[in-house]
Amino acid sequence: ENWAFRAGGQRRPWGAGSSLKHSTTLTNRQRGNEVSALPATLDSLSIHQLAAQGELDQLKEHLRKGDNLVNKPDERGFTPLIWASAFGEIETVRFLLEWGADPHILAKERESALSLASTGGYTDIVGLLLERDVDINIYDWNGGTPLLYAVRGNHVKCVEALLARGADLTTEADSGYTPMDLAVALGYRKVQQVIENHILKLFQSNLVPADPE
Repeated sequence: ENWAFRAGGQRRPWGAGSSLKHSTTLTNRQRGNEVSALPATLDSLSIHQLAAQGELDQLKEHLRKGDNLVNKPDERGFTPLIWASAFGEIETVRFLLEWGADPHILAKERESALSLASTGGYTDIVGLLLERDVDINIYDWNGGTPLLYAVRGNHVKCVEALLARGADLTTEADSGYTPMDLAVALGYRKVQQVIENHILKLFQSNLVPADPE
């Protein structure tokens, strides 16, 4: 059920091979497994499906028809922006933000557009969301932050981008792992190097003597 870091109290990382629940949800919709849903529900769900698939023209048509659909949550609390971020659809993300999508909205388990973009390693989307002052250290009920998700996915560029914007290196996953612990445990050497370089820069900047008066 959990696709992140909750490890039943044991200190072990979840590898990058964990199945992502949101992709399964979309596949079920594509197979038509929600035929019994009411027409109004089907209409609202199609907004999320279109966002996840990057079907921008159809998405625009839907948004022009409906009231307040841009931030409409699905049954898990995912908005169209969260879906588009999770699947790396950058043009859709850009359009939704311009249309007025709220990047600060959290889903039912505190999932955010930023966390899901970080999970997928979509650095450009991470940058767009951070420009909107979203919480870079948002912690969800699955036990992760954007930085922890980027590390777990071995997304080097995304880790660099998050650290450059001030992501907290001390936050631990539910399993007790910091981002560095997780990189070491999973054997991700490039991610380790990025984190070590960042720590070194922080250390050096703290050693710079103050200007004499």
